[in-house]
Amino acid sequence: MTEDKVKVKVAVNGYGVIGKRVADAVRLQPDMELVGVGDVVSDYRVKTAVELGIPVYASLSEKAGEMEEAGIPLQGDLNDLLAQADIVVDCTPKGIGAKNLDLYKDLGIKVVYQGGEKHSLTGHSFVAQANYESALGRASTRIVSCNTTSTVRTLLALRQAGLLKKARGVLIRRATDPWESDHGGIMNTVVPEPHIPSHQGPDAKTVVPDLDVVTIAAKAAHTQTHNHYWIVELSREASREEALEAFRAAPRIAFIRIQDGIVALNSTIELMKDLGRPRGDMWEVALWEDILKVNGNELYYTYQVYNEAIVVPENIDAIRALAGTVEIGEISIRMTDEALGMRQDFLSRATISDSAKG
Repeated sequence: MTEDKVKVKVAVNGYGVIGKRVADAVRLQPDMELVGVGDVVSDYRVKTAVELGIPVYASLSEKAGEMEEAGIPLQGDLNDLLAQADIVVDCTPKGIGAKNLDLYKDLGIKVVYQGGEKHSLTGHSFVAQANYESALGRASTRIVSCNTTSTVRTLLALRQAGLLKKARGVLIRRATDPWESDHGGIMNTVVPEPHIPSHQGPDAKTVVPDLDVVTIAAKAAHTQTHNHYWIVELSREASREEALEAFRAAPRIAFIRIQDGIVALNSTIELMKDLGRPRGDMWEVALWEDILKVNGNELYYTYQVYNEAIVVPENIDAIRALAGTVEIGEISIRMTDEALGMRQDFLSRATISDSAKG
């Protein structure tokens, strides 16, 4: 997209965990304009948007008075926000987005939904490296969940290298989002999910239907990030270096190493802060390079998923795909990753933008 073209005007409905991050990412893109955000609460979250100079709108008209009484200078209601936008990214709580569907349709506005909504709502689920082009010009798409996003990224990397036959994964999930830790949660226990497969495997197939993947999951007593363990049957015998090269060749996977002191989930959280990441966010899948092992045609690896941030770049690419402003997925991915400053290795100088130059 050239600079003389009009920027895509984006509204974000729901300024919570994902919404605030998507709003920030939109503001960093050279081809997008954030026209405002909508919400219904009156606390520090929305007041932060005001402090950042983001126009705020009441997603529900009946909440406008309460928001204004709390000192939030509203610019109007949801209809006023959507009237200015080409695309809305719906980041409202699970189930609310589906209720907004008729409004979006009536206004003729394109919409990006999140993984809390069902695949049937849009008939299309999105991971940029897998199916960007199939979303071009659509009225809507759904960004799959954080764990599903990581599953598709890593397994597709292996498949694109001609190595993937089938995959079986175990997910250790965080108990709740950090900002909701005071609401109650799991303590001193691990809670298995009641169904095998857990939803992430079938959800991955909404993006890549022919993946042979099964997932098992449990919730553990921590609130930051998920941890995955994968056993993959390769299509042939391969070397460890071949597997590593497959992951290196894929976007949005970054290596970490125990030998660098990244020995647990909290290590990476601290590393993101030290690297100056906004909110300490990690948009990449953080894969332990020195744990990965290949034995004949079997591959074993583990990685970390920052649930609050990993889907942010997918939302940005989905905006371009629905708008049709960038027709090639690789180009959109590169634009997004350069704007965010994403890496292929967290402790090397090789950032996405550096490698693109070289």
